[in-house]
Amino acid sequence: MTSKEGAADGAAKAGDLVRLDYDLWAEVADRKELVDTTHEEVAQAADVKAPAGRPWGARPHEIGGDDFPAGIEKALVGLRIGEEVEREFAPGEAFGERDPNLIELFTMHEIERLPEMRKEDAHLDLGTVLTINGRRGRVVTLTAARVRVDFNPPFSGRKVRGKFRIAERIDAPAEQARAIVELQYGFGTEFHVEHHEKTFTIKVPDRTKFDPYWFAAKARIVEKLRKQLRPESIRFQEEWLTPPEAKPTAAADAKPAPAAEATPAPKEKANRPPRAAAAKPAADAEKSD
Repeated sequence: MTSKEGAADGAAKAGDLVRLDYDLWAEVADRKELVDTTHEEVAQAADVKAPAGRPWGARPHEIGGDDFPAGIEKALVGLRIGEEVEREFAPGEAFGERDPNLIELFTMHEIERLPEMRKEDAHLDLGTVLTINGRRGRVVTLTAARVRVDFNPPFSGRKVRGKFRIAERIDAPAEQARAIVELQYGFGTEFHVEHHEKTFTIKVPDRTKFDPYWFAAKARIVEKLRKQLRPESIRFQEEWLTPPEAKPTAAADAKPAPAAEATPAPKEKANRPPRAAAAKPAADAEKSD
């Protein structure tokens, strides 16, 4: 369970787990672009889809954590439960100043050799995100022979405006553990979490069984649980159900009717030519003459 009343008059401090409502906009000149939001209507107006595994509405958030840039996280410290604030952040407080040295030029031959460009559905255009030597960047110029890639964060060099409200503080240990799962992996509602004394038991959903991202996320979850909640034991449970055997249908159970015995066809008499009359002996022939 979560508690809206827990420390209702107290200010949020670094390390607190809360549910946070927010809208974040990046601004440049007279134009603004939605960075992230917890409100479906705001996202629809900006034609932005919800991140996979994260439903609309107030989301788990660690105050002073690493979900937002450090300058934005610092502004959340001291915010009271239910209080709504709107703040403006300079580029240096948000996603950083734009560094021209992070814009690099590559030959088309180098780009064509990248793993993502060898896929059948590969498409190269302005704005295409590429991973080069472990760094992610966006294509900003493109010719037949050369490609210029910008490795600056997408909203660097831009002023950011944010609206924030802490909906509630997360106090119950099991819900705190679930919040950490959602922060590190997503799909928090699909996990069943139990807390008994100093042991957390986390039953994982089927989606994790074949998801390579889960194996990396699990290590981060363990690290966060140890740091935040200090358990003696953390257990992850998987359940593999044996599918029931298919029951034979009535049609399959029915025995086929015995085949009727074939009546033998009447034997046809062979069409033989009529016998020629037997030749009379020569003596008899002379008497008749």
